[in-house]
Amino acid sequence: MKVTGYRSLVTTHDWGRPVGDVNGIIQDGITEVPVLLLETDGGLTGVGLGQHADVARVFRAVEGKDPRAVTAIYDAMLSQVFKSGHAGATFGAIAAVDMALWDLKAKMADEPLWRTLGALDRFITGYASGLCHGLSDDEFAAHYQSWGDRGFSSAKVKGGANLTRDIERLKTVRDIMSKNSARPGLMLDVNEAWNAKQAIRHLHEIEMQLDLTWIEEPVRRWDAAGLANVSKACRAAVASGENLTGLDQYAPLFEAGALDVVQTGSVWGITHFLRVALAAHSRNLPISPVGYDANPVAHAAAAVPNLIGIEVQDWKWPAGLSVDQSVESGGIRLGDRPGLGIEVNEAELEPKAGDGWAATEGPHCRPPQAGLQLAPTGHIQK
Repeated sequence: MKVTGYRSLVTTHDWGRPVGDVNGIIQDGITEVPVLLLETDGGLTGVGLGQHADVARVFRAVEGKDPRAVTAIYDAMLSQVFKSGHAGATFGAIAAVDMALWDLKAKMADEPLWRTLGALDRFITGYASGLCHGLSDDEFAAHYQSWGDRGFSSAKVKGGANLTRDIERLKTVRDIMSKNSARPGLMLDVNEAWNAKQAIRHLHEIEMQLDLTWIEEPVRRWDAAGLANVSKACRAAVASGENLTGLDQYAPLFEAGALDVVQTGSVWGITHFLRVALAAHSRNLPISPVGYDANPVAHAAAAVPNLIGIEVQDWKWPAGLSVDQSVESGGIRLGDRPGLGIEVNEAELEPKAGDGWAATEGPHCRPPQAGLQLAPTGHIQK
């Protein structure tokens, strides 16, 4: 069987609530979900998810190849863009193709991908993550109550803009999840909003009141020294890595001792996750993939020895996608449908555009009255 072509589709996911973080909020809760269909001469179609605008640049390395050679094709795609680099949108295209190739490989074996990858158990322990920065306090509590009702005992809160609010929301989640565990797992994700000193000061205050499991992206993704300093100064683990595109970008973080929990972006594909997981395992570090629509990396997460848990962001699926998995008992239970277990009904796709990010400012943009951030709130007296 050979790869003969591809088609690019798009649908949407209606979250039913505002979703986002300190960098921006999507108020209508409707996000775009790009779908890549990889076609073969044997009648099977591979499904990949995620942004893949650069797919034409890498497809020359894929066309005519046997999908079962997925890791070799992955390296060929990287080689195809060697001169210009593989970051950003290009890595997203490589990842979508990679997902579709793994989907085909498992379909050719007539088994779910978790079995192809050698997993023993189809259940993956997870933690709840509501992308909750835009929710009111009442909405926030009601949303995490629904996760508690599904058996989750660990949860991640989006914060970084207001420390008092972050602490109160962590306490709310702790109280909700306590019905499922005497010691719930509590994670705070500030999406790179702080610098190292801010992170150390804020974490000191948090840890006087809470047992924080990990702090996620406390500083910028490339700040190896800053991440390492934060890790040394707090009890909580430091988690980061979801925005790194390629194993090579982890090297300076590993060398600096900057990561306690190694993360990968689900939109960066199966092979990327497996390679980073192995690198983390060799350093006795746990791995945790961040969530994405239909949880495609869950199959690979079930097969690695150092998984600490997978982020679960929703229990509903994008329009037009049928997904053979269930979110229950505090995690994801994968099914027996061959491949990724994702079927695409093109007649039911909804490629409508949502509002997009409502915020035009963020913690990395020059704020109004820049330079006055160390002053007390209110007008400066002259």
